[in-house]
Amino acid sequence: MPSAASPARRFRVALKIDVDTDRGTREGVPHLVDDCQAARVPACFLFSFGPDQTGRAITRVLRPGFFQKVSRTSVVKLYGIRTLLQGTLLPAPHIGRRNGHIMSAVRDQGFEVGIHCYNHYRWQDYLGTMSLAEVGEEFGAAHQEFLRIFGVEVQGAGAAGWQSTANSREIYDRLGLLWGSDTRGAFPFFPRIDGQVFNTLEIPTTLPTLDELMGRPEYPTAQIVPHLVSLLRDDRPNVFTLHAELEGMGCRGLFQELLDAFRRAGAEFVRMDDLAREYLARREEIPICDQVMAGIDGRSGLVATQAVPAGSATGGA
Repeated sequence: MPSAASPARRFRVALKIDVDTDRGTREGVPHLVDDCQAARVPACFLFSFGPDQTGRAITRVLRPGFFQKVSRTSVVKLYGIRTLLQGTLLPAPHIGRRNGHIMSAVRDQGFEVGIHCYNHYRWQDYLGTMSLAEVGEEFGAAHQEFLRIFGVEVQGAGAAGWQSTANSREIYDRLGLLWGSDTRGAFPFFPRIDGQVFNTLEIPTTLPTLDELMGRPEYPTAQIVPHLVSLLRDDRPNVFTLHAELEGMGCRGLFQELLDAFRRAGAEFVRMDDLAREYLARREEIPICDQVMAGIDGRSGLVATQAVPAGSATGGA
């Protein structure tokens, strides 16, 4: 999309907060609400609504790069040993039932809210094997919890672990979501999978996440924030995904530093739903791009990724 008349170097940043666990909901979310309010920036909180079975994710030890990531990011320290045992040696708490009051308070304080998943472990590890009916049941459970807690229809969703398939896209379309944010990519688009184009606007994560940079010799802690600032683009939206369990807890100071650095770079913070409406007002100009599974530097496993053809439009708005 051609950009409207605007000052030079106009960086637009959208904050998408994934909330994966019971502890992240109870402790990380209120911290992030406080930090975003102090900085006067909008953010979208995407909640996990079902059982917290984080402990079962130990099955990912067989994935290439998993041990390297664990050693780099100090997972036990960041998440806590209790969280890492939930769903195995400890019962799996139901996040929505225990923390609905926290979730509704986030919305009541003016923040955008949406769906991350129902069962994070199940979606991230098994989505690729689920039938359309199974995906509908899984997302439908999150949808019902969303309706119970917020009393309004959901408008946006961002998949756990950036796991997305034609079946999950079909469910998004059936529910008439305003936007999804399931991929890593460069600019908003309509996703195409195996030749089928889906109607829900995709707004991809464009910046690396903290856990993809932390602990790597090429990105010492003091250089992570300057590196992220250096990646800001002024010809398209910049979407930064953060986690309640990291930026809202053990990495809270780093997030506060990042907000300040984005501000000093001239960033304008925008809501995901406002961004979606802006693009959809010129729907005919939104590009169609293939969605493929690919590796991301610093992350184990494959994630849904926007395939950007060489020489394609930037997607700036």
